[in-house]
Amino acid sequence: MKIQELHTKQQQFFSSNATKSVSFRIEQLKKFKRIVQENESDLYSAILDDFGKSEFETYASELSLLYHEINIFIKNIRRWSRRKKVSTGLANFPARSYIIPEPLGVTLVIGAWNYPYQLSFLPAVTSMAAGNTVIIKPSELPPKTSAVMAKIINSNFSPSYIHVVEGGVQTTTELLEHRFDKIFFTGSIPVGKIIYKAAAKHLTPVTLELGGKSPCFVLPDCDINMTAQRVVWAKFFNAGQTCVAPDFILVDKLVEQKLLKALKNTIQKYYRDSNDIGDTYVQIINTENFDRLQQLIDADKVYFGGSRHRDKRYISPTILQNVTFDDEVMRDEIFGPILPVIPYTDINEAIAKVKERPKPLSCYIYSKSRKIVKQILNEVSFGGGAVNDSVMHLSNSNLPFGGVGFSGIGSYHGKAGFNTFSHYKSILHKPFWFEPSVKYPPYSSAKLGLIKWLQR
Repeated sequence: MKIQELHTKQQQFFSSNATKSVSFRIEQLKKFKRIVQENESDLYSAILDDFGKSEFETYASELSLLYHEINIFIKNIRRWSRRKKVSTGLANFPARSYIIPEPLGVTLVIGAWNYPYQLSFLPAVTSMAAGNTVIIKPSELPPKTSAVMAKIINSNFSPSYIHVVEGGVQTTTELLEHRFDKIFFTGSIPVGKIIYKAAAKHLTPVTLELGGKSPCFVLPDCDINMTAQRVVWAKFFNAGQTCVAPDFILVDKLVEQKLLKALKNTIQKYYRDSNDIGDTYVQIINTENFDRLQQLIDADKVYFGGSRHRDKRYISPTILQNVTFDDEVMRDEIFGPILPVIPYTDINEAIAKVKERPKPLSCYIYSKSRKIVKQILNEVSFGGGAVNDSVMHLSNSNLPFGGVGFSGIGSYHGKAGFNTFSHYKSILHKPFWFEPSVKYPPYSSAKLGLIKWLQR
C-alpha cells in the first residue's frame, strides 16, 4: 500500500470516531498482546538472527515491558479518559469547568534498532491506548525483526488503524512529507534534528527520545562490589547498545583502583572473553558501528577487555583507565561495550565538567551520602536516573521516561505516555440564567475594583 493511501485511510478511520471508544481501545490492546504472545517464537528467532539476542534477554528487556504497559493501559484508560472537574473561581460564577482528554489523530512512531520490539511497539500501544491510529516505521538495521513486526501486525490489523511500514531513509523521508497529528521518534540526536525540522513544516508535535553521554558518579562511601555489579550489568547488557547505559564513570581517586578491580572481577564472573557471543551477550548491530567503536579503544588505556572480532561483530566488555574529557571516547555517546573511567579529586569539579556538556538522558549516583546525592540531583540536569542503581528506573511505569535538551523532548511510560499522545481540552460550561454586568460597558472604577477583587 502506498504511503499516501495509507495516510488517507487512517485519517478517514480516525474521523469515524471509532478509536475514541474506550471499549474499542481495550479490545484492540488485548488483541495486540495476544498476537505478540502467539508469535513470540518468531520474534525470538528474528532478533537472534539479527544480532544474537537470546530469548531470556529479549523477553526481559523488550516483551515483558510491552506486556506490562499494555496491562497498565487496559486497567487504567477508562479512568484516564474521563473528563476531570476543576475549580472555576468567582470570575465565572455560576459555571463549571472540566478537562476532556482526547486523542490527537493519526500518529507516526519511528522506532530504533537497539531494542527493536520495545521501541517500536511500546510507543505504538501507548498511542492506541490514547485513541489514535498508528503508522509504525521500525528501524531497517535489524531486517529480520522489522520483517516479523510487519508480518504479525499487518496480517492481523486493518491498515486504516495500525500498520507497519518497512524501509530505509527514503521511506522515512516520504512519511515525513505527510502531516501527522503526532510524531514519536527514538534514535540518535542527528536524526532527531531531521525529524524535528520535518515536523515543524506541518506544526506537528513531536516526542524525541534521544541519548547522550550519561555519567555515573561513584563516591568513596559506596559499596564498591555492589556498585560494580550493578554498573557492569547496566553497561554491558545488550553489549552497551542502550541509550540509558552508563556512558562513563566519574570515580573518586581514593577508590579508583578498588573500583577498577571490582569491575574486572564482575565482568569475569558474568561474561566470558572468548571472542564469541553467548546467551548473556549480543553482537554489535553492524560492521559500520563495529568499526566506529573499534576506533574508540585506545590500546594504551585498556585496563581490561578490548578483544574484538570483526567478522562476528564482537567486542568484549572493555574498561578504559586514565581517560580524560579530551579523549576521543569522550566526545560523543559511545553506544557500545566500552566503559571509560575518569578519576576526580574534587566532586565539585567533577560536577562542573558534566554540566559543561549537553544534558544527558540519564545520570547515576552511587553513594550513601544524602548531601552529595542531593547536590548532584540539584545541580546536574538530565532526563532521569537512579541512586545506587542504573537503568532500572525504566522498569517503573510511574516514572516518566524522557530526555531534556539534546537528550530529548517529551516523555512516556504509563500515564505519562497517555498524556503524550493526548490533547487535554479545557471547557468552561455556563448556564443561561445569570450573567454579571461587570465585564460589560459602561466601565467604572467600581467595576475595576470588583474585577481586581475577583482575580486576587
